[in-house]
Amino acid sequence: MTSSASTTAEYLASITDWRQEPLQQLTQIFRDNLPKGFEETMLYGMINFVVPHSIFPAGYHCNPKDPVSFVAIAAQKNSVNVYHMGLYMEPALLTWFQEAFAARGIKLDMGKSCIRFSKTTTVPYDILAELARKISVEQYLTLYTNNLSTKKS
Repeated sequence: MTSSASTTAEYLASITDWRQEPLQQLTQIFRDNLPKGFEETMLYGMINFVVPHSIFPAGYHCNPKDPVSFVAIAAQKNSVNVYHMGLYMEPALLTWFQEAFAARGIKLDMGKSCIRFSKTTTVPYDILAELARKISVEQYLTLYTNNLSTKKS
């Protein structure tokens, strides 16, 4: 579900069903817990926390005009989704995340970097807050550039 909202506030106000509260809470979790350097913006019709051009002028490799996305939050038709690129690029982080869910007995509904929370899912905000704190901008850029180098080889 792509949005044409130009601000996070506009995006959140446009969601008027059960997804609004978790979207608001998730946005605040990432605002409060991401290390310094990440910037909140709307990108690709979703709330995004990105590495701004002021830190990484090269931008996103597929479209250098865009900053490099790190975490995105979006309302989809039947779920609220969190897209965390670090989980896709760092196997040890993914293992920690999966084990944190398993330890709580929470069924993880996840793709490569997409974590889906349906209407019936309890969102483990504390695990997501801890996840947010685990990678700095510098660490993420190292993962990002290494991942690009590996794909080119």
